[in-house]
Amino acid sequence: MIESFLTVDGQFENTIVIERSKFICYIKGVQDEDDAKNFIAKIKKQNSLATHNCYAYIADELGLVQKFSDDGEPQGTAGLPMLEALKGRRLYKTCAVVTRYFGGVKLGAGGLVRAYSSSVLNCADIVKIANYITCAFYNVVCNYENYSQLNSLLSKLDVAVKNVDYGDNIAIQLAVKLNKEKDFIQTLLDVFKGSPTYTKISEGFFNFN
Repeated sequence: MIESFLTVDGQFENTIVIERSKFICYIKGVQDEDDAKNFIAKIKKQNSLATHNCYAYIADELGLVQKFSDDGEPQGTAGLPMLEALKGRRLYKTCAVVTRYFGGVKLGAGGLVRAYSSSVLNCADIVKIANYITCAFYNVVCNYENYSQLNSLLSKLDVAVKNVDYGDNIAIQLAVKLNKEKDFIQTLLDVFKGSPTYTKISEGFFNFN
C-alpha cells in the first residue's frame, strides 16, 4: 500500500478564453472509474451544444486506471495534454473535463495542446487539495469518567476522530496514521492500563487535512 496520495476535494470550475474560443474546465475528485464516467456524462449533457467535451482522468490512487479523449479535436492535442497536466500536479482519483466553445479562430496543434493543458492547470490552481494518508481505523470504548482525559490525550496524538457515539459507554472511531500506530497503542496502555478498550477495524486512507 502506498503511503499517501493527493486528490481534489470537491468539484471546481474555471474558464479561460483563447482567440475567442471559450475553454471551461471542470475538475472533480472521484471514487473510481464509474464515478469518473458519470461525471463526464453529466458535463457532456450540461454542455451538449459545445464544440468539444474532452476529458482525462486517473481513477485510482496508483495511477493504473487512466483514460483520456480528444472528442473530435486532432489526435493528441486535448485529452493527453490534460492527462499530463493531472500527472504533473500529482492528482489521483481525479477527473477533468474541458468544454470548448469554438470562437472561429483555429489554434493549430501546438495552440490546442497549450490551451487544453493550460485550462486544466489553471483550474488546478484553484481546487482544494485533499491529502489521503494510509492509516488504521480503530474503535475505542471508554467510560464517561475517563472520557475527558482520553479526549485531551487524543488531541495531542497524530489521530483523527471520525465519530463519537454516546451510549452506556462512549465509542470513538479513530483514524491513526500507520507510522504512528505503535505509539498510539502504547500510549493508551501506559495511560489507562487496559481501560479504555480498543479494537482495530481495518486499514485504508483518510484525509487528515
